[in-house]
Amino acid sequence: MKTKYINGIILDGTLNMQPVEGKAIVCEGEKIVSIVPAGQEVADCKIVDLKGQYILPGLINLHVHTPGSGKPAKRKMNLDLICKIITSCSLGRKIGCSMIEKNTTNTLMAGITTIRAVGGISNFDSIVRDKINSGKIPGPHILTSNSAISPKGGHMEGSFATAADTPEEAVRLIEKIAEDKPDLIKLMITGGVLDCDSLGEPGVMKMSREVIDAACKKAHELGYPVAAHCEGAEGIKAALLGGVDTIEHGAKPTEEIIKLFKEKNASQVITISPALPYSLNLPGVMNITDIAVRNSCILVDGMVEMAKENLKAGVPVGLGTDASCSYVTHYNLWRELVHFVKYCGVSKSFALHTATLVNAEIAGIGHKTGSIEEGKVADMIVVKNNPLEDLAALKNVTMVVINGQLIENPKVEKYPEVDQVLDSIGN
Repeated sequence: MKTKYINGIILDGTLNMQPVEGKAIVCEGEKIVSIVPAGQEVADCKIVDLKGQYILPGLINLHVHTPGSGKPAKRKMNLDLICKIITSCSLGRKIGCSMIEKNTTNTLMAGITTIRAVGGISNFDSIVRDKINSGKIPGPHILTSNSAISPKGGHMEGSFATAADTPEEAVRLIEKIAEDKPDLIKLMITGGVLDCDSLGEPGVMKMSREVIDAACKKAHELGYPVAAHCEGAEGIKAALLGGVDTIEHGAKPTEEIIKLFKEKNASQVITISPALPYSLNLPGVMNITDIAVRNSCILVDGMVEMAKENLKAGVPVGLGTDASCSYVTHYNLWRELVHFVKYCGVSKSFALHTATLVNAEIAGIGHKTGSIEEGKVADMIVVKNNPLEDLAALKNVTMVVINGQLIENPKVEKYPEVDQVLDSIGN
């Protein structure tokens, strides 16, 4: 049986989207099969009356880590030890996967129909992805790298990343990761704000150019795009020269770097959400040093400046939240859109277009999802108010459609202690 969505106002996700009334969306199976005049008869059709609400493509989050919830820890945690314990036995692995299932279900209920999981515990993400794809549990589409690759002592090594110090080790590790059929490969090329001991550049380059080159070559041979954590200019340049497809985060750009983005057909994925609380030194962010606070400010400024220059140059810029960091939940993607407008100076319409179709294209799935078009997968959300007027309309989703399956009145587990703090700073 077909499903016909009537009396809705359509925002299709395209660049110049405008609210469209008087049309109905007809779905069959997992696909959108037609967009027809509202009064046109469609045989054997279930009717869903949207009652004047807005229907738009499901949101896409290009940068998440699925194990953490985003609630700030009350004390400093040894993430390496926790991950070691979780992966040491079948019970631990079951518990680890159940955490991810909970977070990804919450993601879907918030209207985020696709995520890119860029660094996780072992192969847990692909296990959960496969359960979702087989219909055993609800969840969004997951594109995952499983464990990322980092130098010994590098960013997240021992928790969300596995060590490789030589080109040969990187190649072997990619071959091992490939056994679980990931969707991309993730490299941790520089350090990050919280593991930087000096002031000035949050992301000191830690992965050698030889390892970057070998990893990109092997990943591309196997058909996998490569995403790279980079928070310093030196690392970004090496990543682009090595063939990385997406730069995650960013840093103060140079003309040479922007030129490399264009020459290499690479994209930037900005993540303002995690750095902002640190840069503002919000209460409740535990164990953060003055150096980390000041480096967070440098990171936010550099990432935003790079995004602005890339947008001017026609380089795709996507949005991710880095969910699992303190104050970055799996349901608050809408806040990243607000940051994009506030800090990068784009319009609300462009921010919404980015969180749907642009993100889909960067992820390599723009032919499947990201817009409401005939032939695409029926991944859609419904909200009461117009997000082109106020992006906060996206925080309360009344319906979610995933693969053509309708979820009415989705329930999102929210964390008031997180949202109250974020609301207090106006985003």
